[in-house]
Amino acid sequence: MGFNTFFRVSSHAVIFNPDLTKVLLLKQVYGDKRWGLPGGAVEKGETVLDTVKRECQEELGVKIDVKYLSGMYYHSDFHAQVCLFRCTIPNDESITLSSEHSEYRWFPFEELGTIQKERIDHALNFTGDVHFAVYEGSPMKKEKEES
Repeated sequence: MGFNTFFRVSSHAVIFNPDLTKVLLLKQVYGDKRWGLPGGAVEKGETVLDTVKRECQEELGVKIDVKYLSGMYYHSDFHAQVCLFRCTIPNDESITLSSEHSEYRWFPFEELGTIQKERIDHALNFTGDVHFAVYEGSPMKKEKEES
């Protein structure tokens, strides 16, 4: 049995529309072209907070306001830690997508998968305690196969 020394850490932004009924998702141009939250991998020398700001600037073309860290989610099969931040886009900013994404859309909560909905709920109904969850296997893949 070997030891895996690779551990991926990423930061993502949960951004709601003004009346808090929809969440912003981006459609990837590569892979399975799935919809996901803005964000990406932490780079060397960067904090998770720096990462979510940089990724939103790169992917959305806007400077976001970070409100708080709402959740940390560990995926054991991928040795990956995902950090979610509740963020807002200032009113005077307009979205300009990078080449990594083909479109963006404000999704109503009922259109989200179970895991996405759970994480979005943690950001929306934040009580001051950062939510932490561990997933074994590939919960997003299983969710996709079941739908």
